[in-house]
Amino acid sequence: MAEWLYEAGIGEARAALVEQGEIIEARIELDGDASRVGARLTGRLTDSREGRVTLDHGGEVLLNTPARGVTQGAALTIEIVREAIPEPGRAKPPRAVPTDEAPADAPNLLARITASGLPVRRLLAHEPDALEQAGWSELLNEATSGEIAFASGALRMTPTPAMVLFDVDGDPPLEPLAIAAAIAVARAIRRHDIGGSIGIDFPTLSGKAARQAVAEAIDAGLPQPFERTAVNGFGFLQIVRRRPRASLPELLRADPAGAAARALLRAIERTPPPVPQTHRVPPRVHAKLAAHPEWIAEASRRAGTMLIFEPS
Repeated sequence: MAEWLYEAGIGEARAALVEQGEIIEARIELDGDASRVGARLTGRLTDSREGRVTLDHGGEVLLNTPARGVTQGAALTIEIVREAIPEPGRAKPPRAVPTDEAPADAPNLLARITASGLPVRRLLAHEPDALEQAGWSELLNEATSGEIAFASGALRMTPTPAMVLFDVDGDPPLEPLAIAAAIAVARAIRRHDIGGSIGIDFPTLSGKAARQAVAEAIDAGLPQPFERTAVNGFGFLQIVRRRPRASLPELLRADPAGAAARALLRAIERTPPPVPQTHRVPPRVHAKLAAHPEWIAEASRRAGTMLIFEPS
């Protein structure tokens, strides 16, 4: 039976849905962002034409629907329906709708996976590393590199502002390759929590039956809800899924130094005592840690020694 593995890390919480020893879904939730899906927050309507709201705690959101009866400059309460999406240059701001409900925090990652009804196992640093045993490092490498291998070929995953693209590579015969690739793509979309518009460039298949078999492999491997096109004559298929938050690749690629710093602290936390006090790290990671002294303080508390980080 599938179970969620949950870890309250430093700077982030992590969760993986594991079935038969493999990660089938993964989530990372960064600390400190109040504008999460389900949060009800107060602010002021600062641009009624664009539906722009400046939140009382800082930051801006855009309204999906007009705030009826609210004039520009007036106070209102909104509910977040889509979190900020990082993109090169400038992130897409959170999306929200007006609400008459009282302000409230969003359910955090632990609450969301608990609400799934599946068993949740909370992991501790002194225990065997169940996340790593299920392939956590391999999952993160897929997210950051975009290289995903499957039995008869490989996928290259490329997030863009318009859509996430999957390119299929492998040797003939093409129909079995395309069907195996469809299964691998469906698995990757679920593992990496990819939403929005997704494009898949399969090998060109000549027969309608072969293209239909590829589409059916997507349908069998990817849980609803989603919409898709047929595979066209050039081998391209498009999927559209809900996108309430950034995917794992988007999250990690938006701040590589932060991801590396948090991974380092996870490794230090799991180091058997005595934990080395001084650690030399790349300059970008050192700068990220210096910007988050609370991370160092918590890591030192968990390690039982005052940790010192020096640039390499």
